Amino acid sequence: MTKPGIPIKKILLSHKTFGLAMFVFCFYVLPACRKEKVPEPYKPSNAHRAYVFSLEQSGLADTALGRDWISASKKALQAPIVISLPFEEVFFMDPAVPNAVAYGFDVKKGQKIDVEAAIQSIKQGRIFIDLFRTTGSSRNEWISVASANKDDNRLAFEARSESRYFLRLQPELLRGGECRLAIRVVPSLGFPVKGYDESAILSGFGEPRDGGLRRHHGVDIFAPRHTPVLAPIRAYVRRVGESERGGRHVWLHDSRRSLYLYFAHLETQEAVEHTYVNQGQVIGTVGNTGNARTTPPHLHFAIYFSGEGPVDPHYFIASTNPVPEPVTVDLASLGKWIRVKKRKIPLMSTPEKNQNSTTFLDLHTPMRVVGAVKEMYRIFLPNGESGYVRADDVETMEQNIILEKASCIRALKTLPATQAPAREYINAGEKFAILARFGTYWFVRTQMGNRGWLEDFSTSQ
Repeated sequence: MTKPGIPIKKILLSHKTFGLAMFVFCFYVLPACRKEKVPEPYKPSNAHRAYVFSLEQSGLADTALGRDWISASKKALQAPIVISLPFEEVFFMDPAVPNAVAYGFDVKKGQKIDVEAAIQSIKQGRIFIDLFRTTGSSRNEWISVASANKDDNRLAFEARSESRYFLRLQPELLRGGECRLAIRVVPSLGFPVKGYDESAILSGFGEPRDGGLRRHHGVDIFAPRHTPVLAPIRAYVRRVGESERGGRHVWLHDSRRSLYLYFAHLETQEAVEHTYVNQGQVIGTVGNTGNARTTPPHLHFAIYFSGEGPVDPHYFIASTNPVPEPVTVDLASLGKWIRVKKRKIPLMSTPEKNQNSTTFLDLHTPMRVVGAVKEMYRIFLPNGESGYVRADDVETMEQNIILEKASCIRALKTLPATQAPAREYINAGEKFAILARFGTYWFVRTQMGNRGWLEDFSTSQ
């Protein structure tokens, strides 16, 4: 029996409400809670991010060493070295100091970048190779476009857009030593006319046609009639046909790159429709069919991207010099201190030739060599500034500038800064060698062979 004063209808309604609530709880709330308790497995997008995740899981990311390593990866991208391709550098990374280096360079659409970097060290360790570009709206918004596979020292990338790209190199914690970097640039497609190169292109992309009513959507490659036309890449033969404008033509489709290749004015067509052709396979011969019947034989070659339309084929097929200028300086100075040997020399921001420098270094300015490019050294000054100097303008510190004797006890500091800690003390009457000078500090070597900085030496004796 029910209690007096409570309607039967209300009780039944409360039971229905309770049942509905239990249904919602069991089928919606509980599964959601379970999903929250069981997180999705972490799937890093590249080896560098996987390594950062391993540092976090082990607790190393919260240590001073781990924080410095993560910070170095970000700082490198914020201050890249601007270079032109091809490029080669031999550089030194101190295993005891977490560091990274980044390079910025321009790449044309259709070019292929090949990067090779390796550490030459007794201790085995990998180096992370990652390629980025910015969004264009902010230099702090980095888009990862390619990364080397785990334990691989090579990275290959085809540029899908004309942009400035940024390559970052960073070794594992407590790993480093002498490293060698080579960046080469080559066309992503083979040249479509056998025995010829870009010098045979006599009509470029975008030139006016029909009195300016339309634009040229490809390039014209001139060669004798019947010269073989080659497939620049493995592709699917989408169509073999003939038209009033293009004459005998062939369409290839590269699904991996989402592009269509158009070959027009052919004399003969060797490709078979709805089959695949391999790179270098003959698909036809050069002619002047279609609206080119009044011109010398040539191949009209065009590239169309899905959803984008025609693009300039030049950098897809134009050969470049893939061999960078070799490093010619003495590599024995890598990781060591050197000094300026002339009255005043320029400090350059990049290793490119014929650049105007606004910073000059005085005689006997000390610097540490961290890289070598062509006939230049990449260096760090004692205050953290970096740049490039010509090898002919600097020398080693094997010879003393002068030998002095301390008149009183002096603190030999670790850095040329007032608050820097003392490494040791030089007693009165003790001799030491002056090796270089930076600002108001002398860089010296004691009788024990230790190196350090003496403050205001010229006024303290």
